[in-house]
Amino acid sequence: MRAITVTEFGPPENLVVTEVDKPRPGPGEVLIKVAAAGVNRADLLQRQGNYPPPPGASDIIGMEASGTVDELGPDVDSWSAGEQVCALLAGGGYAEYVTVPAGHVMPVPDGVDVVDAAALPEVACTVLSNLKRTAHLQPGELVLLHGGASGIGTHAIQWAKELGATVAVTAGSADKLELCSDLGADITINYHDEDFLEVTKSHGGADVILDIIGAKYLSSNVSALAKDGRLVVIGMQGGVKAEVNLGALLAKRGTIHATALRGRDSEDKAAIVADTVATTWPMIAAGKVKPVVGARFPVEDAAKAHTLLDSGKVTGKILLTL
Repeated sequence: MRAITVTEFGPPENLVVTEVDKPRPGPGEVLIKVAAAGVNRADLLQRQGNYPPPPGASDIIGMEASGTVDELGPDVDSWSAGEQVCALLAGGGYAEYVTVPAGHVMPVPDGVDVVDAAALPEVACTVLSNLKRTAHLQPGELVLLHGGASGIGTHAIQWAKELGATVAVTAGSADKLELCSDLGADITINYHDEDFLEVTKSHGGADVILDIIGAKYLSSNVSALAKDGRLVVIGMQGGVKAEVNLGALLAKRGTIHATALRGRDSEDKAAIVADTVATTWPMIAAGKVKPVVGARFPVEDAAKAHTLLDSGKVTGKILLTL
């Protein structure tokens, strides 16, 4: 089968089409014929050699995909050949076929094209696991989303609004902020011109902050929290080391969580997937939450997709189609 492999760790140009053996599903696994794969920032890190796949996972890049069930491994009775699905992967998505534990597979939501469904697994499971299961976001609370026009941000805006939260976002251009407003954001902050800390404080502080930046924003994030606020860090685009004022955190009874999805054990991922299907899929079927796809490339152009994502000049998700 065709797959995108890395000739050596480095720039996007090192992503090449290669013929590799077609995988076979083991016990408890499903083999999916891939229609599309989502492109994530973690993919860029893996290409550079900075984010290896978990033990036992495929070395092929790709943490989410959509397609058709092709074959079932032993002991799988929850899916049938021919069903259209999408899946959360530990790796292997940039290929014609991929195997995945049956518990990490989701039906394509009603009203969503099978290709566009590849834009959902990572963002939907990330948003639900962090805003619902970790931060316990409640209706009426204020949530601040950094990177509001990103794949995670565009999904989180819609999800939080449907929950009944007030949504504030940061982004770096008027066009991106306009998209965020169209998706339901109540407060938009251009981080080039405005201080998100001051804007957030003017609204009483954030009950929940979902942060993809990391160290660069840590101090301001803590200061931007409301009483009993929860900061959830899911990215490190702004560095990995920073000091925190514990006094400020204590005064607010605040909490800091740092989470990742890819390295969780299979049972934990399966629980998140099941919760996502139960909670978010009805929102999608009702048209309240929609996948936001900013660009599509044939899988052979994976290098172009990585270059675009790294440039920051895209909104929503980038997909590779097969």
